[in-house]
Amino acid sequence: MSATASAPRQVALVSGGSAGIGRAVCEQLIAQKCEVVSLDIQAPRWHSPHLHAVQVDLLDRQATAQALQQVAQDWPINTVVHNAGVIRAALLPQVRLSDLDDLTQLHLACAIQMVQAALPTMQAQNFGRVVLLSSRAAVGLVTRSAYAATKAGLMGLARTWSLELGPMGVTVNVIAPGPIRSTDMFHDVVPAGSDKERQLAAALPVRRLGEPADVARAVGFFAQADAGFITGQVLYVCGGASVGSLNL
Repeated sequence: MSATASAPRQVALVSGGSAGIGRAVCEQLIAQKCEVVSLDIQAPRWHSPHLHAVQVDLLDRQATAQALQQVAQDWPINTVVHNAGVIRAALLPQVRLSDLDDLTQLHLACAIQMVQAALPTMQAQNFGRVVLLSSRAAVGLVTRSAYAATKAGLMGLARTWSLELGPMGVTVNVIAPGPIRSTDMFHDVVPAGSDKERQLAAALPVRRLGEPADVARAVGFFAQADAGFITGQVLYVCGGASVGSLNL
């Protein structure tokens, strides 16, 4: 019997699913017949009968815990995609430890909270998929001290969890996007239609910027039931930026 035939119906929990990459991920998973629960501080800018939105500030650890407790009671979550993130760019002399605290909560603690909430269902079903969104910046980028450090930490979590959870049919993988246009995070740093945007695209080996759908398709690959022999891996969806230098 194939993995797809034997796997339970997938119910996915996606952080930051209201817009940008998160929206594209939710749409991709819905296209793959998943039911999707989105955690985001903003209400979704789009609608689907298979999207269920929960508004919560993921920087608030207690509020996140309460929201996840309710989600786990209401839905048999067996697929987790941790997409939410912020940058807080600063050169080293200006790095604030409060920003490091916030990004540690959002990128790392929230990942732990989400997977912990889903584990009882994953254990009961002997099936699960976890996809963590890191960043090409994890291999180094000027002004990204707190961001790069916490995004790199997701890779350590994934490698550790792949060892711990593999025996129960749960895979854990990482996607590290490069410059993805049409997202608030990217255009906060690079104005849309600017010379900087065109120069950045020209500097990439593929000569274009990424789109949210590029990342979503990669998430969909790791999240599918048939991807059960792939775990602990990092996939750079970056147009080749991870094999060269990148200046934003």
